[in-house]
Amino acid sequence: MRSVRVTIMVLLGSLREGSINRQLVETAVESAPTEVDLQLFDRIGELPFYNEDIDTQDAPEPVMALRAAAAEAAAALVATPEYNGTIPAVLKNAIDWLSRPWGNGALKGKPLVVVGVARGRYGGSWAHDETRKSFGIAGAKVLDEVRLSTPTEVLGGLHPRENRELATALRSVVEKLVVEAAERGLPPSR
Repeated sequence: MRSVRVTIMVLLGSLREGSINRQLVETAVESAPTEVDLQLFDRIGELPFYNEDIDTQDAPEPVMALRAAAAEAAAALVATPEYNGTIPAVLKNAIDWLSRPWGNGALKGKPLVVVGVARGRYGGSWAHDETRKSFGIAGAKVLDEVRLSTPTEVLGGLHPRENRELATALRSVVEKLVVEAAERGLPPSR
């Protein structure tokens, strides 16, 4: 029997090429089951600030690309740092674009998990709580029971892939997203 590929859209709340959360996403991609296609939407910095006046059928191209990526995915994985105790502006902006049209955004009803690494002993949990709340209001099915907030200090300066426990936890998160998407009857992607 042929296995079905499942696409999971990945959003990254950091624009830095060398960010630890980008490395976390790389680790998630490397450790994902073979039937899962994690696709990073790496244009989050191109999105204009949300403005209802330009949110029409002719919305800017990066917005249309974001919404198309979300619509084609069966689920979403969001990796975010914590900036000043909360969610990064670029990620909040993406959530605002994805929440429209109100009540029928591209992630409506789709399972979503928030993960990340941040400085401090709480590992970004404040930003993750705010991110989960915002995506839930925007219509995603946030898996609140799945949490992965890691303090930077745990990695000791190493790439997340070098931490077997973290790589295993990321694989488990992805597997839970796939199971949740299947249970909700969401079609596999592409």
